[in-house]
Amino acid sequence: MFWLFLSQVLSADRGCREALRQFLGWLALEGKTASSRTAAYCRARRRLRQQDLDETHERLVHQVRAGHLRRGLWFGRPVKVADGSGLSMPDTTQNQRAYPQAHGAKPGCSFPVMRVVAIFCLGTGVLIQIAKGALEVSERALFRSLWTLLEAGDVILTDRGFCGYAEFYFLLRRGVDCVMRNHQRRTVGLSLVQVLGPGDRLIRWHKSKSGPVWPDQATWAALPQTLTLREIQFQVAVRGFRAETITVVTTLLDPDQFPADAFADLYRRRWSAELFLRDIKTTMGMDILRCKTPEMVDKELAIYLIAYNLVRLTMCEAAQKHNAPVERLSFKGTLSTIRSWAPIFAAVGATRRRALWTSLLHYLAADRLPHRPNRLEPRARKRRPKNYQLLNKPRRLFKEIHHRNKYTKVLS
Repeated sequence: MFWLFLSQVLSADRGCREALRQFLGWLALEGKTASSRTAAYCRARRRLRQQDLDETHERLVHQVRAGHLRRGLWFGRPVKVADGSGLSMPDTTQNQRAYPQAHGAKPGCSFPVMRVVAIFCLGTGVLIQIAKGALEVSERALFRSLWTLLEAGDVILTDRGFCGYAEFYFLLRRGVDCVMRNHQRRTVGLSLVQVLGPGDRLIRWHKSKSGPVWPDQATWAALPQTLTLREIQFQVAVRGFRAETITVVTTLLDPDQFPADAFADLYRRRWSAELFLRDIKTTMGMDILRCKTPEMVDKELAIYLIAYNLVRLTMCEAAQKHNAPVERLSFKGTLSTIRSWAPIFAAVGATRRRALWTSLLHYLAADRLPHRPNRLEPRARKRRPKNYQLLNKPRRLFKEIHHRNKYTKVLS
């Protein structure tokens, strides 16, 4: 039964019919048969309890973090990185009600969109949790809902979208230090306290008179008038491009314990969050969800989290067993290998499975990504898609222009 569940998890990006066909094949190995209709499969999937899926995800995260807590520490501190993204889903009435499409999009021409903010463990790539909401919910509000997952002693690494006065204050009260990129338009309300070195200084951040939307005015008035922070400025120079100046603000004030150069390297690793999201959205196919109701969308999302962290757990185990850097192991390669080997695991007994698992970890650790610093990976496609028309009206009202490559628009 475990391998049937693993099949469902690792087939999270596949259609219902394809997953069912895989189930039927595995049942045939045990001499069993089942209907090829998808109705029973869908009903069974609907009976999965959200609570059970959430508990499975939490136990999996705890297992990875407990077994690989010392991996990827930064000056002895665990670093967590947060980033936001968006997910699309089928255009149904229920989904539109829970996750309305972008404001200004024509009815029937767009899709419901879920805004998400994820917190990852930087050293292992484990997805600790996702906060989700509609587009009108800001990423900072979703980020705040995840603060309970941060522990005293953690370092939270984010981009400029999460950088705010209240965020620094409340996270510091929790014992969590922040490393956040300062917003380029934040040039007032700052005063110099001490110069620590080239591009490194202590600043005093003054609270603005008018409070933001969050927190409420009473809470905002109770906050201290100033915060002492550290501002570090460095340049990112890539050959062939103009150097970019980046300003990072942090609550780690000691220049001897935390040198300024270390923050440039740490913030560069923040890009790993983009790659983690790419792994789960593009490689696993979570960017377009398939379910037609919000209840099933939540379950589908939970299945993706379990699948992603199962792959990460396998990568961490292979890296630990064979003393390999986990960041040099390919997520896509690991996922493809597990999918290819899964039918073999299902067909053999428990004793041979242990030997197969040892061999699997060996091959995963041996297949390392080359070290390619500053490699350019533009988001561009070489193969052109089909030249279909854009759906700019609801499908029932849309009229296709035949032979549109020969069509000339008549100006009135």
